[in-house]
Amino acid sequence: MRAERPTEYNEDYHPVDGPAPEWPEAFARSAADREALACLLAIPSLTPRRLLRLAQTERAASACLRAVSSGRMGRSADRDRATPGRGRELLQRAAELGARFVSVGEPEYPRVLLDLADPPAGLFVIGRPLSQLEPRVAIVGARNCTATGEEVARTLAMRVGMAGVAVVSGGARGIDRAAHEGALLATGRTIAVLASGVDISYPPTHRELFTEIATHGAIVTEYPPGVRANTFRFPARNRIIAALCRAVVVVEGAKGSGSMITADHALDVGRDVLAVPGPVTSDLSYAPHRLIREGATLIRSADDLLEELGMAPSGWHPDRASTATAPVPLTEDEECVLGALHGATPVDRVAMDSRMEAPRVLGVLIGLELRGAVRQSGGRWERRPGWS
Repeated sequence: MRAERPTEYNEDYHPVDGPAPEWPEAFARSAADREALACLLAIPSLTPRRLLRLAQTERAASACLRAVSSGRMGRSADRDRATPGRGRELLQRAAELGARFVSVGEPEYPRVLLDLADPPAGLFVIGRPLSQLEPRVAIVGARNCTATGEEVARTLAMRVGMAGVAVVSGGARGIDRAAHEGALLATGRTIAVLASGVDISYPPTHRELFTEIATHGAIVTEYPPGVRANTFRFPARNRIIAALCRAVVVVEGAKGSGSMITADHALDVGRDVLAVPGPVTSDLSYAPHRLIREGATLIRSADDLLEELGMAPSGWHPDRASTATAPVPLTEDEECVLGALHGATPVDRVAMDSRMEAPRVLGVLIGLELRGAVRQSGGRWERRPGWS
């Protein structure tokens, strides 16, 4: 089921109504045009939408660059940046970093991005070809997430990864990181879409994570080397995450969360939006609960997600995984809650026996359900066979 568009989103990043213009067929076909395009993508004031409008009249990237250098387009500060030599340097720097430049119209460019009203004119990619990382689903959510939300995202990603689904996220702290880690635990099929150039690790603490993603999956960005992750680039990044995927899953998010912007973009390009419910007392349940109220599909497990994707349920089979895909150890709370399950047990009884608050118990149970450890029926919870 597809939700209606969320009522709260940032208008600055909401696509315009009506059919979007298309990139000219030979916009960046020649070497000179590719260099010009790399330069254009590094000019902050030249947003994808403005560049797309300019391309309708100029028809080629080189001509667009001349329009900027002559002052017919852009700001006066952009003129010094608008040189073919700069584009050549950026492409060389990208190659030194192991990145390839994929311009619109090339075979590797994902055609699904053309569903956007402002598709990127080019992408810098490190790692596997994106055509090898399909089907794709996005898992996004709060940076300052709870331990339960982190575990839910990691387990969701791990189990859908085992079913052959590539997991896309934004490389941020919290839910994004957990989603990438879960996919890496499974098959490594994960894509991180950055809000900066490929040479800039943001946050800096994720440098090793990005290296591992590039080794097994792919790093993607529309920004050339040297472009820093300014605030306005994150909502722009979210549109690429949404368009790349068949569905977007939201795991935790406070009011005003960037995951609402991602969900908005997903709906605009016809992607499914799904959400994992959380405790009603948690501020981080705002985004998923709001989306569910507006029609997003509620999911309780990876099997629910795979069913929505039209794929067979993955189940949890440790023997199918390599040594790198061993189940994530239980947390202290999970062990405590599992120990309080005696047959089909209501949440309030589990809370009493585990000496934990009911909302906290419910969050742990949802995480255990996503891991395939427990199931619920009629408001009661029980262990699945094989879990002691």
